[in-house]
Amino acid sequence: MDLEKFTRDIRSNYKKKRSTDLSKKVAGLFEHINEEWKVDAAALTLQELKIVGEMIIEEETLKLHDEVEGLLAEKERIERELDRKRDALQYAKHQVFEALEEKSLEYPAHYQHKLHQIKLQSIDLFDLLSEMVESSIITTLEKAHDIEETIAEIIKETTYQTLNEGNLNTIRIRKIISTILQAAIDVSEATPTQAEEILRGTLRGIRSGLIRAIDRFKQNLLYMPDEAKALLIEDYQNILNELQETDKLFLQVASTLANQSCPTTQKLLTKIAKDIHYDMEELIHISKETASVLRESFTNFKALAIARSSQAMQSERAQVAKKMGIEAWGVAKSAMSDAIKTAKDKIDKK
Repeated sequence: MDLEKFTRDIRSNYKKKRSTDLSKKVAGLFEHINEEWKVDAAALTLQELKIVGEMIIEEETLKLHDEVEGLLAEKERIERELDRKRDALQYAKHQVFEALEEKSLEYPAHYQHKLHQIKLQSIDLFDLLSEMVESSIITTLEKAHDIEETIAEIIKETTYQTLNEGNLNTIRIRKIISTILQAAIDVSEATPTQAEEILRGTLRGIRSGLIRAIDRFKQNLLYMPDEAKALLIEDYQNILNELQETDKLFLQVASTLANQSCPTTQKLLTKIAKDIHYDMEELIHISKETASVLRESFTNFKALAIARSSQAMQSERAQVAKKMGIEAWGVAKSAMSDAIKTAKDKIDKK
């Protein structure tokens, strides 16, 4: 049998049928095949039957297929419009902060630092993360004072605020930690004489920011209404598993990036990760505690929804990230200065 002619013939025959009853149309088609091609329906080969089935499906679903295609095109148009509006929203936020920052120059430094904290909480950081971290570290190196402590303070706040933008799911945690550490590795390899300070400060900061984010997640769980719990995604079991081994997740990311780096960086990261490994009690404790609260909170939940992830503005990202990195350095130095002053005051009083 010539399958091309067979396909063309049965399609032409099927299109001519006026009945709206699908069973009658199919029966009529098989009668036609028997009469025209002298083949009983039961004798059709697999390939021939497949051609018949696919042709009927295509003809019967043509209208629905076109409607689905139309809806998909509309959905994609809406998504493009959402992206544009999302970018416009982020740009508008940046414009507001530009105006506020310009005015803040008239006020004391602590006012500017408060404004920077509000800015971190108000705009999306995720897609700016790598550039912002790099800018923060470079600015710290240029100032050449308290490098490790300053970087640790900057990375702690950056890690916390970025994790805080979305749900605390495992993929996101890994991505954020990896992005921050990779940016630090890139800078450290360009400035090998200060590599250990950069990497040690970064790992300490990530650990502290992670502890703070997990603790906030735990507090949210304690007071979360049932309606909100349903939004905590299908990644529930993964979150539970990872929370019970957050310390391993943290060290695993460090190990993975170490293995992908040059021998000098690999050696440094391995050494620092080993040192930090002996000081992980707080992270282990808060993670286990949060896992317990999560397990109790979701005892009666079997289905979880997928949560929304953040999307940062793409336009002018490098310039914005650089500026925020410099601001982060200033905030970190201010926080350290206050802590040192408080400690000295206590010593003087004694």
